[in-house]
Amino acid sequence: MHNRAAAATNDGVGHCRTDRMHPAMNRRALRLLPPLALLVCSLALAADPAKILRVASPDIETLDPQQYSDSPSFDVLVAIFEPLYEWDYLHSPPRLSPVTAAGPLEITDGGKTWTMRVKGGIFFTDDPAFKGKPRELVAADYVYSYKRWLDPNLRRGGAPIITDLIVGARPVVDAARADSKFDYDRPIEGLRALDRYTVQIRLSELNYPNIEDMIGFVGAAAREVVEAAGGDIRTRAVGTGPYRLREWKRGSRIMLEANPGYRQVRFPESNDPAHAGLMRSMQGKVFPQAGVVEV
Repeated sequence: MHNRAAAATNDGVGHCRTDRMHPAMNRRALRLLPPLALLVCSLALAADPAKILRVASPDIETLDPQQYSDSPSFDVLVAIFEPLYEWDYLHSPPRLSPVTAAGPLEITDGGKTWTMRVKGGIFFTDDPAFKGKPRELVAADYVYSYKRWLDPNLRRGGAPIITDLIVGARPVVDAARADSKFDYDRPIEGLRALDRYTVQIRLSELNYPNIEDMIGFVGAAAREVVEAAGGDIRTRAVGTGPYRLREWKRGSRIMLEANPGYRQVRFPESNDPAHAGLMRSMQGKVFPQAGVVEV
């Protein structure tokens, strides 16, 4: 939850201001300020889980974690879907910190092999596609979600730089473009689930920024939910995050409610004196604290 812990401020009337940011934050933080405002202000203003927090936002286009292209959609998506890692801006310099990962990244082969382990015991929120059974988050979910990120036929048009970066991805993506359909069962040499919880990515060349962005921003979707929805999950947001979708009236409002099965996640720590006030205000608190968020 580190990237949701920036210096968003409260104007005292139940809305959030994001015009103050610690100077140590780099340009990537600018992309994260709206979700920070939504979630961090919910923590600061709504310690009572029954409280409703209302947040102003432009229209949301999609709640598909692999098809968004606008910031307002991303701002809501980060409350529902979780990447393996996220940027920790309370650390200097900023670093990738585990979200659903069991520990730090393992980078070997001179920076060309990235191995990540999913923490066991994390579950998706309920959906009919799961047929009444708990659905655990596993490595295959991230492999599938990264393939969707590369899919040239989805709304974003794929990710050409990462396609060329991951070993064996280019032929699969080119075939998908030619057939107008991505074969999600076709293996990609450099993108594999080694076992139930281990994801491995192999790169053709060194390129830390682009691969870090993918593992730090792309949340996991469950394949059976996507397929049950006919590939269109714009309004069927089923993730592992602190919130789940209660209602979406297009062009009007989105209502999120706290995920009752969310694991206990505490506010991150920082030894930077500039963060002392924030640390004191959030000491001992867990996510999420707002029962309902209305956007």
